[in-house]
Amino acid sequence: MKVLASIDIGSETIKMVVAEILGDEFNCLCALEEESRGITNGLIMEPDETVYAIKKLLKRVQDDLGFKITKVIVNIPEEEANFKIGNSSVKITSEDKEIVSTDIIHALQASVKGNIDNHFDLVTVIPIMFKVDDTKTRFPKGMRGDSLSVKSVVVSAPKKDIYLVAKIMEKCGLEVIDIMVNSIGSYYSHKNESTDLATGALINCGADKIEVSTFNKGIITNNMVMLTGGRQIDKDIANVFKISISDAEYLKKNLALAHPKHAISSECESVVNRDGEKITINQSELSEVVAGRLQQMLNMAKNEINYLTKKEISFIIITGGLSELKDFSLLVESVFGNIARTGKIRIVGARNNAFAPAVGMIKYFDYKLKLREQEFSILSSEDEEVLTQGSIKKNNNDSILGKVFGIFFDN
Repeated sequence: MKVLASIDIGSETIKMVVAEILGDEFNCLCALEEESRGITNGLIMEPDETVYAIKKLLKRVQDDLGFKITKVIVNIPEEEANFKIGNSSVKITSEDKEIVSTDIIHALQASVKGNIDNHFDLVTVIPIMFKVDDTKTRFPKGMRGDSLSVKSVVVSAPKKDIYLVAKIMEKCGLEVIDIMVNSIGSYYSHKNESTDLATGALINCGADKIEVSTFNKGIITNNMVMLTGGRQIDKDIANVFKISISDAEYLKKNLALAHPKHAISSECESVVNRDGEKITINQSELSEVVAGRLQQMLNMAKNEINYLTKKEISFIIITGGLSELKDFSLLVESVFGNIARTGKIRIVGARNNAFAPAVGMIKYFDYKLKLREQEFSILSSEDEEVLTQGSIKKNNNDSILGKVFGIFFDN
């Protein structure tokens, strides 16, 4: 049994997904979120507050599953992430010259060298293409040759960002088994065979920021972060109707449509404005406000894609919690045409784009395990027994922070 867990530290909520992986099947065991604390624009400003929120979330997950989570994949801010091309070649020294998982690991390790700037650390290394002698392949294991070469994308981020997140996880009693940026996780939530063969873009619309990233044949090539999102829409609603931010957020989620085409004037909500007066807001006028800001955001993202890649774009996927607004797909079509689509997660228990990074982090981690022919699960045999029997059992073994990448690399 392979069970994995991930945490997505977002500005509005912190999400956690626990899943069982059976071959290519992804079975969601738990997908929960907790209101964020100490986070502004996706950056952790008050670590102790963030620790408090994560501990609350962990308690809820433990109550749901009946066992304690001690190992997780976690995301880090990607505003300053670097993406560099790595190249390396290693000799095959075994007598039969067959490529095994350790050869793949050594080749990937070697491709990292010289591609990490000062004050940065490795996030992940993504193989673009392997070559066994002169034969190109995406999956070299089992082939025979004298050398194994790899071209890769080396993703790195500032040490300060990585170490802050790692320290928070440690305070929560969690061992970090891998770190990731949201864009990679979101892509792995929505990718398919056609996107893995083409050049495209992914737009993740969150509460405080919109992440735009480009991909070529399933490999991330560039990214940027726009500091705008769902909370800007809340402010617009609050200013137009002179109501509180909390009421504005409620109306956005429960009454507004992302495109005014199907808005109905007779659909209304009553709220008290800042002057203490009871006012009625109808769906049509509210949706005009929401759609106006959303259209501006998506047009900005559209322009950024042109700066991130000069290649012709074959697809655009829009995801993130903001994409769950009703009729969002109509707005996407009006801005991008039929080259774009709103992502859909078809996993029972996690059918909400807010969980896209957390779901994808697990899928990408599983891909790395398979590439390196390694087995891993966050569960002990005792935990597996708890899960299969459905009984609750206390686990007092608090993990200490493990070294990131210890599963994949020999260091």
